[in-house]
Amino acid sequence: MCSALAVLALCLPMPGDASRDASGLCADAAHRAAKATGVPYDVLVAISLIETGRNARPWPWTVNLGGDGRWLDSLEAAEAVVSEALDQGRTNIDLGCFQLNYRWHASAFGSVAEMLDPDANALYAAEYLAQHHAESGDWATAAAAYHSATPEHAERYRARFEAAWSGAAADAPLAVATAPIDRLNRFPLLLAGQKGSRGSLVPATGGGQRLIGSP
Repeated sequence: MCSALAVLALCLPMPGDASRDASGLCADAAHRAAKATGVPYDVLVAISLIETGRNARPWPWTVNLGGDGRWLDSLEAAEAVVSEALDQGRTNIDLGCFQLNYRWHASAFGSVAEMLDPDANALYAAEYLAQHHAESGDWATAAAAYHSATPEHAERYRARFEAAWSGAAADAPLAVATAPIDRLNRFPLLLAGQKGSRGSLVPATGGGQRLIGSP
């Protein structure tokens, strides 16, 4: 697994390119979140790629409106789409590198822009994954729970995650080298919800639908 990721690392932009190529932002944020929480970097990148992959790279300005996945060109464009949806009374919105669901998790953030911020998004997702891993002791199981509390949706996601994590799938996760930073700790840990309700990043009744290409 690690050797495949190491080879694929050559395909991603180096840290200095992140400001010019937004596709590097999620990977950089995943690295920092991994250092801050202990969640393996390749686990985070695999999930971000499955959730937001655009041209085989995670995309930070991804918004999913109830199953309608969109890749926006900028933070401002993504924020505008989310704000418009909220004005219409819609809250089933997944956003950012790790597709956090607005309905369930917006209260942990100060604004839509903060929720879209790659570092804030990644750290929150990593803390959530760490909590699930503490319960199961298995990263694939934690990733499945991250996606959905509904068993059938979770199992389908687990299969996709395992393929991406091992580097066996065509859309395998890509790695990037970044300089480590200190723990961000800008907002509290996500508290686990009741089983079958808020135990995943999407509501159990929502079907766990993600971007184009999801089964």
